[in-house]
Amino acid sequence: MTGGTVLLLLPGSLMVLALLIKIPKLRRDWDQPLNRTACALLVVGAPITFLASPPTIAAVNRATGVVNFSAPLVFGLLTAFSGLCVVLILQWRGGPPAAVRRATRLTAAVFGTATAAIVVLFVIGDAPVERLRDLDVYYATTPWIREMIVCFLVAHTLGTAALTWLCAKWFVRADRSLRPLRTGLALIVLAGLLDLACLVLKWAAVTARWIGRDCVYLSTDVAPPLASASALLLGAGFVVPLVGGSATWTAFGEYRRLRPLWKALRPFAAAQGRTVPLAWWSPVRIRLVHRESVIDDGILALAGWFDPGVHAAAYEEARGRGMDEARAAAVADAAVLAAACRLKDAAARGSGAAPAPLPEPHRLGNRPLTALAHAFSTSV
Repeated sequence: MTGGTVLLLLPGSLMVLALLIKIPKLRRDWDQPLNRTACALLVVGAPITFLASPPTIAAVNRATGVVNFSAPLVFGLLTAFSGLCVVLILQWRGGPPAAVRRATRLTAAVFGTATAAIVVLFVIGDAPVERLRDLDVYYATTPWIREMIVCFLVAHTLGTAALTWLCAKWFVRADRSLRPLRTGLALIVLAGLLDLACLVLKWAAVTARWIGRDCVYLSTDVAPPLASASALLLGAGFVVPLVGGSATWTAFGEYRRLRPLWKALRPFAAAQGRTVPLAWWSPVRIRLVHRESVIDDGILALAGWFDPGVHAAAYEEARGRGMDEARAAAVADAAVLAAACRLKDAAARGSGAAPAPLPEPHRLGNRPLTALAHAFSTSV
């Protein structure tokens, strides 16, 4: 498999991945228009880059027995995909329901009409010579096929421009804490800009043909890499929010953030005989529960050696550095935990006397383990 083939398959593979992630939610929430639109977009978008490759174009033309049958097929799918992208962003962004419904109906009408027009214009036109890479330029002056090409370019340009503008506007306003969403929007905006650059080259090549110039290389050599990169970024842009907002991804994020604390406390939990083996195939949510249990057991094993003096000193130092009360308390708890770890570890290594439990040990604050792990890994 060549690098070019891999590049063509990657965008479709990302769309398939997003569809597999989305299907369970679709089955639960079929009544939600957003879910239906997302799945429709992924179903339409997944095969486009594969169908647009020259070998597939030739195979489809042979299989149907219609010369250049792939032209209305790919153009129609791309036009429908552009419309679905705009509809998805409109529904994704939300707003007054009545306004969203009106915008959705208008977008569906415009792009649905354009898709139907592409098919009709191809049927009434005449394109007897098979063109695998330069059909848009080769037939740029042929009656009806010319109109089909213009209809596709206009619809695709409008769709990409609208998608890019809506996502850029949403990106500026999106809450900075929603990192998967903002990352996805940024990728979609970048994909849109690359696609618009590709469309500028396509328009330039077609216009040059209209005025008797030959700039076919803009369409056949310069534009395709931009289109491939755009498709790859667009697929990633839709996948990142779906994956990043999933329960599995959230659990994986917590699992990863707990690692420093788990690594420090695991020996003390194991010394108490409180750890249980975990199968390598265990899902991430089970692994998260297991990691949390090990941390809790490690804290329990060290609880008698949490020095209130260490907490007080660390808290005052943290406040002196300008931390707020909650952050300073987390840092102080992490310092207490680290001091207890060092004390027990030194005794276990034989470099000190076995520590005796404190009569009134400090009790750790009631906060999420991820917050304690963050303070432990960054402040200790």
